[in-house]
Amino acid sequence: MFKINIYAVGEIKEQSFKDIINEYLKRLSKFAEVKIIETKEEKIQGFSEEKVKFNEANNVLKKLKPTDFLILLDLHGKELDSIEFSKYIENLKEKGISPINICIAGTLGFHESLIKRANFRISISKMTFTHQFCRVIILEQLYRAFKIINNESYHH
Repeated sequence: MFKINIYAVGEIKEQSFKDIINEYLKRLSKFAEVKIIETKEEKIQGFSEEKVKFNEANNVLKKLKPTDFLILLDLHGKELDSIEFSKYIENLKEKGISPINICIAGTLGFHESLIKRANFRISISKMTFTHQFCRVIILEQLYRAFKIINNESYHH
């Protein structure tokens, strides 16, 4: 089965977000094995922003294999509409690229080491969202992508 790992800095504490996330994980299970891997959110106090971003990047990088395909959800990434995103996911799937690893940054954004390691960077909006909303948005867009790929109806 096609696999997707979502690396997310920090934990979701609010039950309402957990419920929405779990609902989309359940819906996605028909199309792919999707895992959320939470990594440690570093404390900002007492450290430089660069050090915090470096540590958070290393927490993700040490979990990846050198050949793993990595997509960053990045404000400076390429903007795709839902159709373009579905075609991008379908193309990766057809090429046999699995797992796809998608990373959501912490509060300060990505360290340069993670940006250089990424295979692709996607912007979900020019607006900035909390990591909780980013999880929900990427899960919803993945679900939408699979519905499009499989020619199944879903409101657009």
